[in-house]
Amino acid sequence: MEFLSEKPDFAFTSPLFAGILANTLLSTVPGVSGAGPGPEKTLLTPNLDAELITNGVITSHPFSPNTPTGCPTPATITRAMMVLTGLKPLFINAGLRHTPVIPCLDAYGEVAGDPRNGDALPGAARLFSQGERMGFFLSGCCDLLVLGECVPGGTTTALCLLRALGYDASVSSSFADNPVTIKEEICRRVLERVEAGSSQDPLDLVRSLGDPMMPVAAGIAKTYTGTLVFAGGTQMLAVSALIKALGQPLHPVVTTSYVRDDPTANVQALAGKIGVRVTYVDPGFQDLGHAGLARYCIGEVKEGMGAGGAMYLANLMGYAPDRIREAILSAVSASA
Repeated sequence: MEFLSEKPDFAFTSPLFAGILANTLLSTVPGVSGAGPGPEKTLLTPNLDAELITNGVITSHPFSPNTPTGCPTPATITRAMMVLTGLKPLFINAGLRHTPVIPCLDAYGEVAGDPRNGDALPGAARLFSQGERMGFFLSGCCDLLVLGECVPGGTTTALCLLRALGYDASVSSSFADNPVTIKEEICRRVLERVEAGSSQDPLDLVRSLGDPMMPVAAGIAKTYTGTLVFAGGTQMLAVSALIKALGQPLHPVVTTSYVRDDPTANVQALAGKIGVRVTYVDPGFQDLGHAGLARYCIGEVKEGMGAGGAMYLANLMGYAPDRIREAILSAVSASA
C-alpha cells in the first residue's frame, strides 16, 4: 500500500496541528480503555500526551512512553512529526479532570460523566459555542488545520453517539483485543436511558451521552474558514456524524491503516454511510525492525493523539515516507 491511500487536492501555506483534550468517566470503567496503566490513571493520559508532544519529555508525573507490552504511545509518533517538521502544536482543553502543565486554549468544559447514570455533558451546547469561537480565532492563524484528539474512553462515547444517530456502528479500540462486550453493554444501557426521555436534537444527544471533545470539534468545524482535516479514527467519524446531523458540511478524516484494518470495527463502511472522505496512512511499521512499533500491525494502539494526521501532515509538507519512518524510529528508540 502507498503511504497515503490518496493524495489530497488542496494547497496550503500555513499549517497547524492541534489536539483536543478531554475526559469521560467511562474511561475509568475497568476494561474500557487501554490508554493508561489503570482505569483511574486514564484521566491523566491527555495531559501527559500533550506534555510529551510539546516538551519532548514528561516531568509532571512518573510515566512510561510505552504500553506494558513495549508498544510506543502514539504521542511519541506525533512528537517525532512535530520535531521533523518544526511545527509547534496547539492543544485545546475541552474538559479535563487534571489541570494541564502546558499552555492550552481553554473551553472551560467539564469532565463527561458516565452516561448510564444521567446526562454526561450538561454543557454540550455551551462547548459547541466555545468551539465556534475557537474556529473563528484559528481561521486567522492557519490555512490548514489538522485537528486530532485525546479522549480515553472516547471510542465508547463514539459508539453511543453513532448508534443514537442511527448508524450501525462498530468502533475500534487501543486494545489489541477490543473489549466489544463491555462497550456493547454500556451502549445498550445508555441508549435505553436516552430513548426513554431525551430529545433527538444532535446537541441534546451529546449532552445525554457524549464527551467534551465532540461539541468543541463540531463548533470549530462550523466556523473555521481554511481547510480542516480531522485526525483520528472512529471518534472522528462520530464527530463527522454529529456535524452531518447539525446540517454542516463534512470535512475529510485521516487515520492509520491499522484502524481501517481492525476487524472489530466497520470503519470504511461507516465512513461511507456518513458520507465522509477518509485517507489512510500506512506507516509500514512492520519493516522497521522495532518490536514495539510492530505491535501496531497486530492491532495494539493503532492510532491516537492525532498520530495518523501528524504523519499525513509531514508528508504533505514534503517529507518522504522513509524520512518520516526514520524520525519515528529515532524518537521511540530514544524514549525506550
